[in-house]
Amino acid sequence: MDDSGQALRARVLATPAELAARPGVAVLAIRNPRGDDSATPRISGAVDVDLPTELAAPGGGTRGSRPLPEVEALQRAARGWGLRQGQAVVVYDHDRGLVAARAWWVLRWAGIADVRLLDGGFAAWVAAGLPVVHRATAPQPGDVTLVPGRMGVLDADDAAALARSGVLLDSRVRPNYIGGATPPGQPPRGHIPGALSAPAADNFTEPGPFADAATLRHLYAALGADGSRPVGVYCGAGISAAVNVAALASIGIEAAMYPGSWSAWSADPARPVMVGGVPG
Repeated sequence: MDDSGQALRARVLATPAELAARPGVAVLAIRNPRGDDSATPRISGAVDVDLPTELAAPGGGTRGSRPLPEVEALQRAARGWGLRQGQAVVVYDHDRGLVAARAWWVLRWAGIADVRLLDGGFAAWVAAGLPVVHRATAPQPGDVTLVPGRMGVLDADDAAALARSGVLLDSRVRPNYIGGATPPGQPPRGHIPGALSAPAADNFTEPGPFADAATLRHLYAALGADGSRPVGVYCGAGISAAVNVAALASIGIEAAMYPGSWSAWSADPARPVMVGGVPG
């Protein structure tokens, strides 16, 4: 990877060694939901963040399951985590980044410029032989000020249009994209017409970290996301889509996200649903 490629990746991802060597970084452990994690091993100094209540607003209907949080509520939560103005942030989870990517995206959207995902998540930290603790951190209140709108956001109409005029990626597992028969009382299954299947898990290597830049470029170029057309991403409820947005950002391609995702789209009976393995 050349220097420009390294710089792009470093803006999105932090290796365990980089995090361990950089003092003063705020470390957030993202939980979905938080639950009782008092015995869960963690990186020293990490502050627990509850994704459903702190990184999303109450959902339902065409708002989707995980709408964007109100910025005032997010700022209160972020100050409660101890975030200071201008401070760098690293977020991680125990699932390679599939959950923590939502935090990366929301905090970037809210104006924090230096937010990175721990590449490979907690497992990579442990594999590097770095120390862990079993006690949650109680931070001092922070003073961060958040300003929303710093990441591209799609609504349902935007997503429908982008599926025809650009590239719309569906980051759910492929069976959910394909869809099929719907049980009584459940929302329809399938995908937004024109969307392409791009499962979030495809971004990761078998050990856990993100694939190298060349692999990611090939992966997304095969889907038409090569920087020549606008790109958007959705998932089931606005979580795993952030993984694709992060992976694309690490190779220099901007992508907007549809936070409502399938949970919002499928709640509207007027929205068309495509079933099968082709975009439609």
